[in-house]
Amino acid sequence: MKEVAVVILNWNGNKFLKKFLPSIIKFSRADAEIVVADNASTDNSLEILQKDFPEVRVIKNEFNGGFATGYNLALKQVKARYYILLNSDIEVTENWINPVINLLKSNDQIAACQPKIRSYHKKDEFEYAGAAGGYLDKYGYPFCRGRVFQSLEKDLGQYDDAVEIFWASGACLFVRADLYHQFGGLDGDFFAHMEEIDLCWRLKNHGYKIMYCPDSVVYHVGGGTLPKTSSRKTYLNFRNNFFLMYKNLPDNRLWKMFLSRLLLDAIAGMKFLFQGGAKDLWAVVRAHLSFYRNLGKLKKKRAEFKQRKVSSVYLSNIAFDHYLWRIKKFTELDTDKFTK
Repeated sequence: MKEVAVVILNWNGNKFLKKFLPSIIKFSRADAEIVVADNASTDNSLEILQKDFPEVRVIKNEFNGGFATGYNLALKQVKARYYILLNSDIEVTENWINPVINLLKSNDQIAACQPKIRSYHKKDEFEYAGAAGGYLDKYGYPFCRGRVFQSLEKDLGQYDDAVEIFWASGACLFVRADLYHQFGGLDGDFFAHMEEIDLCWRLKNHGYKIMYCPDSVVYHVGGGTLPKTSSRKTYLNFRNNFFLMYKNLPDNRLWKMFLSRLLLDAIAGMKFLFQGGAKDLWAVVRAHLSFYRNLGKLKKKRAEFKQRKVSSVYLSNIAFDHYLWRIKKFTELDTDKFTK
């Protein structure tokens, strides 16, 4: 059994494989097994892997079950102590693995970590999907050190400390393999978006820590699953956020949050409409309807794991802070408003 396995989920990503696999192999083969899990691609990804990258192990999923199911199917076939779930559109750098693995090894209570994630197109800027570590506010809105909504900071060394965070990015997620399987892996019903936050929250609810490691840097292209303007993306983000909150919030916060979110989502829907996004408004409505349809299944999932008060929750409304009070940087937030 290898100690570390880098597992790249691919779906019709032949261009990314050609572009990024060479550096992944160069900077990873001494420290890890490299695996590509193909999600039933219809392009020539498999031919490229066989011809140009014979040293890479390939796992062929029989269907495209999205990010979550794709990884769950593949990881059943990968034996390692630590998994690295790596997007196919990421450029890694020299010695990107060992600092994060060493941080995991330093404390048995650390279940998952992420490196510093910067933009591939703007190398001095943090990237949207993870930046310098993820957080949630009390209403379920995710944000990051280095990224508040669409406001991205330049990396000036302001987040060069290894700290506990709420969630680690699925774009480059280091996780203990035994805990991944023990706590159910990624939730396949999410399909894509926020499933890594759900996994991290489950781990936190059972007393484990999620960490950020600044000594490892990767560069992420981003937007590879769905474009930012996609109503499908809007639907998944709103629906999955409701799934996430229902599964993981403690009892004393659950229904208060949902009543608040009915109003907040109505405001978001009107904002979409006024900006010409009728499809996005309908996506929000469909997200709510899907949540209600799935309530029975979600109750069963909620019963499988603990829910409790956890650290690194921002006890305010990040949307109001950003859009009303013009807060654009994580460093402008009141640190006393985060749960300890």
